[in-house]
Amino acid sequence: MAPAIRKFVTFIEETFIEGGRHSDRPVTAVGVVAILENPWANQPFVDDLTPIINAYAPILGEEMTRRLVALLPAERIEAYGKCAAVGLNGEVEHGSALIHTLRFGNIFRHAAQGTSYLSFANTRNAAGALLSLPMTHKSVTGTRSHFLTLNLQVADAPRENEILIAIGASDGGRPHARIGDRFRDMEEMGIKA
Repeated sequence: MAPAIRKFVTFIEETFIEGGRHSDRPVTAVGVVAILENPWANQPFVDDLTPIINAYAPILGEEMTRRLVALLPAERIEAYGKCAAVGLNGEVEHGSALIHTLRFGNIFRHAAQGTSYLSFANTRNAAGALLSLPMTHKSVTGTRSHFLTLNLQVADAPRENEILIAIGASDGGRPHARIGDRFRDMEEMGIKA
């Protein structure tokens, strides 16, 4: 059993100037989106999503990761994340099912040489809606400079019976980051880890 993928869409964003000031180096963010038929659409409530998760998630993880690292080499990745959206008649759980499994996430995490969980967002949305893909540092989650969002939009997805899933990565944090981090706050507030 394999996912019925309608298409892949890729995004590349390069930021040279932020806040009116040139960055020391451009920050590149990349997103890879898969739009597939919702395998649970038009069915009565399915009690166990596991069989399709186990069949689809590794295939999607491998192909999407391959496409992402072709655009942003793994050794350059500093931040990463994922998101899912289902069409208006789908359950949010259907999109979540495909990305919230180690069978999907570990493929991307290992390729990026990351140790932290992949930040995420899940939603139900109409085709063409703006989606936000949150990212955090791949190994130090308290690093606020790497709290990033890549906004994605696919004009014709997700359709009613589709799932849109996306992964994203960045080769740096926000240019000119200057709000500190969780660890500095904890030290200043006398909070032990």
